[in-house]
Amino acid sequence: MAQAAFAPEPAQPTEPSFDVLRWHDEPWTAQLALDLLPETNGPKVEVLSGSVIVTPHAGYDHQNAELDLAYLLKQAARRAKLWLYLEANVVSGDDLFIPDIVILDVPGGGRTTMDISHAVLLGEIVSPGNRRKDVIDRPREYAAAGVPFFLRVDLRNRVPTMALYELTDGEYRPVSAAAAGTTFVMREPFEFSIDPSDLLGEEAPPEDPDTEG
Repeated sequence: MAQAAFAPEPAQPTEPSFDVLRWHDEPWTAQLALDLLPETNGPKVEVLSGSVIVTPHAGYDHQNAELDLAYLLKQAARRAKLWLYLEANVVSGDDLFIPDIVILDVPGGGRTTMDISHAVLLGEIVSPGNRRKDVIDRPREYAAAGVPFFLRVDLRNRVPTMALYELTDGEYRPVSAAAAGTTFVMREPFEFSIDPSDLLGEEAPPEDPDTEG
C-alpha cells in the first residue's frame, strides 16, 4: 500500500529573512517581526492586527518634504528637550508602526524600537496610494494608544497643507492648519512655524519622448 506523501514544514531560518513571510501562517506580532524579519532601508514593514504590512518608498515629493520637515522640526524639538527620528520603529502592544515623523520624550540611541508611550507626536506625510491609512486609520490607531499629538502633511496636487491635532477625550481635535502660501504655526508640544510651500522641491522636467533611430 502506497504511503501518503509527507511534506516537512520549512525550516525556520537561522537568521532574519523575508522568506519567513511565505510560510509563517500564525498571527504576527511586533516582536515576531523584529525577531524573524531583517532590518531594511527599503520597504516599510509594519504589523497591524496580526498581519504584516509591506509598503514601498513613497514618491520624490514625499521624500523631499520628509527630509526638509524633519531637519527643521528637529531643531525646534531639541530646544524643548524632545527627540525626533525618521521612520523609526514604534511598538504598541503587538502592533509595530513606522511613522514618517517620530518625536519622543526620551532619546532612542542604542535601541531598535521604542514603546508608543514615549511618543509625544507622530506624523504622517500622506501618500497617494495610502490616503485612507494616513488620513483615517493611523490617526485613529495613534489616538487609541494615547499619543498626545498627530501631525499630517498632505501634498495632494503639489499644494502642500499641514494640520496639527491634539488628543482630547480620546479623539484628535485640530488645533492648527495652513496651506501653501500661508504660515503654519504650532505652540505645543513645542513652538514651530513654516510655510508648507517650503516643503516642496522643484518639479521634475518632462521625460523626453522615445525616438526611433
